[in-house]
Amino acid sequence: MIVGTRGSKLSLIQTDSVINMLKKIRPELDFQKVVIKTTGDLHKNKSLYSFSTKGIFEREINLAVIKGQLDFAVHSLKDLPLQEYDELSLAAITKRESPNDVLISNDGKPFSRLGRGSIIGTSSIRRMIQVKFHRPDLNVVKLRGNVETRIDKVGKEFDAIILAEAGIRRLGLQNKISEDLPLDVFTPVPGQGAVAVLARNDNKKILRLLSKIDNNESRNECIAERAIASKLGGGCQAPIGVIAKQTGNSLLIYSVVYSIDGRKKIACSVKGKPSDLTSVVERVSHELSRAGISDIIDEWQKAKINW
Repeated sequence: MIVGTRGSKLSLIQTDSVINMLKKIRPELDFQKVVIKTTGDLHKNKSLYSFSTKGIFEREINLAVIKGQLDFAVHSLKDLPLQEYDELSLAAITKRESPNDVLISNDGKPFSRLGRGSIIGTSSIRRMIQVKFHRPDLNVVKLRGNVETRIDKVGKEFDAIILAEAGIRRLGLQNKISEDLPLDVFTPVPGQGAVAVLARNDNKKILRLLSKIDNNESRNECIAERAIASKLGGGCQAPIGVIAKQTGNSLLIYSVVYSIDGRKKIACSVKGKPSDLTSVVERVSHELSRAGISDIIDEWQKAKINW
């Protein structure tokens, strides 16, 4: 079976984890990894928000799946655009690891104790605006590169950086973490911490196999998060934080958006049943709309963001 992936160390680790799960189910299968460079990989120093196309870290790989050159592709779910491909299915979402962001600081200080004027690095405009809201005395600077490269800059160019915890742990770098950041302060993008596997809609054999590594709770959480962001008109140009947590037959969702100047925050928390995702998504959308989220999102979408 031919599997598509990016070439970063983290991408390869995630792809190997999927392959290992499948080998436990079908040990007789052989797998070949094909590394494909994406637009985001080829333009590492370009602002993420200056690209005219969506899916800069996955498009080339998924097109290869659509053309039949790959049997399936492995991605970080947070990298997948909210608008999915008609030809592809989100065949599996494996058990999600921590959705939290983490702080890696030069001297191990937590976020609340960073000195005034400290320089914080991030590639995410969502994290930038969250820092701006909670600590307007800090300086947030754009940071690109793979995880290891970013960590190497702590203590040199940056006093601290903010990254996704799941990636840090998958790379075995958890000893670098200074603080797990709370989900209600640094609310993540949809699907953060989850690995997604995409395959063609008409490849029923592959879809049946991949369904065996699908985690139902993680799927419910991530699909709810993506549906809310899509419903609200979020995405790259309107950063929406949303986190869902399923416990038994209960699904708790918290969603938040900040104004572009980092001074206003609109948030809501809704509880429902995983079997009634549509209703839960509608309730979140209604609550945030009543609070004036449409004006904030419109402001973000009209702005020219260089980040």
